[in-house]
Amino acid sequence: MWRDGSCPAIVSPSKSFPLIVETLARLRSRSCIIDGEAVACDDKGIASFDLVRHQRANESIFLYAFDLIEVNGDDLRRDPLQVRKATLASIVAKASPGIRFNEHIEGDGPTVFAHACKMGLEGIVSKRKGSTYHSGRSPDWLKMKNPAAPAVTREAEEDWTG
Repeated sequence: MWRDGSCPAIVSPSKSFPLIVETLARLRSRSCIIDGEAVACDDKGIASFDLVRHQRANESIFLYAFDLIEVNGDDLRRDPLQVRKATLASIVAKASPGIRFNEHIEGDGPTVFAHACKMGLEGIVSKRKGSTYHSGRSPDWLKMKNPAAPAVTREAEEDWTG
């Protein structure tokens, strides 16, 4: 999503994600491209894809920011992940509530995934620490989905191609 709220995949970001757009407008950078995901949480604090999908929580949808692609005209895609994450953390440090920095957790991936599943989360994404940024699938990152998560079971049951 661009800092001005424009995003080619979203028809009307200011109406769908006003909290994110307002927060992006207050960032101190001239421009930035943040890789993240729009999220709304249910009453238990668990991310709920349905709340975003059916736009039932527009005023409270925030951006989980997990990578930084560009800032102030500088292309960061060739920088290692830990450099991009550190720069991202500094940019969004005071940006809440519309943008939340997604911390990088180091450790045993299977244990982290097991805990995510116990919490009812959709899954986890793992990236190689020193990796550069690539759009789309890459051998440097893995997405592990919780097979019991509502969004994952619904994805298997519904046709999302159209």
